[in-house]
Amino acid sequence: MHLEGSCHCGSVKFAVESDSPVPFMRCYCSICRKTAGAGGYAINLGAATRTMKVRGKRHLRIYLARIPDDDGVGTHPSSARRYFCARCGSALWLWDPTWPELVHPHASAIDTPLPTPPEHVHCLVGSKAPWVEIEGGPNDLRFDHFPDMSRAQWHKSKGFSY
Repeated sequence: MHLEGSCHCGSVKFAVESDSPVPFMRCYCSICRKTAGAGGYAINLGAATRTMKVRGKRHLRIYLARIPDDDGVGTHPSSARRYFCARCGSALWLWDPTWPELVHPHASAIDTPLPTPPEHVHCLVGSKAPWVEIEGGPNDLRFDHFPDMSRAQWHKSKGFSY
């Protein structure tokens, strides 16, 4: 499915092809919550990096989050690059060189009408803010960390094909 997105001020516009445009996973980690999650979470879609076209690149900035070390003492930089507009601050997409073929646009930055998901998967709820209430349906799955299934597996299990 062809997706078009933009920042709030319109300085950055992008287009990308997605094989899984249904916004199904809500991430409650502190990084998503603080950089993009007005509801206490962010929803990332999956798309093919090779199809990404961007206008207004000069307004893009990248945030490299700090991740706590396993020992709980220090931090290290995340490999994920979180792209945002330098003019208005809108979170736009995430790209990680660990999976270079994938880009993850924020559903909130997409201007194209998106399909309505039949349910949501809630991940990293173990790190949600105390004020956040997890909303959703009775079939929604919730995980303190990440789910066992991939984005592609979830879409396939629901019979979506784009």
